Amino acid sequence: MTVTLMWEARAAEGRGEELLAWATGRRLAEEPLRRETFRAPQDRVLVLTWWPGTYTTPVPELPDPPGDLVTRPVHRWRFEPVDAGNNRP
Repeated sequence: MTVTLMWEARAAEGRGEELLAWATGRRLAEEPLRRETFRAPQDRVLVLTWWPGTYTTPVPELPDPPGDLVTRPVHRWRFEPVDAGNNRP
């Protein structure tokens, strides 16, 4: 089983590239199974990490960036995979 962590932040006006560099430069205490970084309009940065374990397994998370780099608190969510075969009628 795996758990996926989602970390999403919105940069302060005109600081999207700086937030992206900050997020991609952060190293975690352990290496995830997989890590992907995305950008979106309005200078949003999204980082997804995949870890072995269940929804409640403690795993390293990206910290909050410096307060002047973002417009609001970071959003974080955990997800578990769903077997698509179980969702068929």
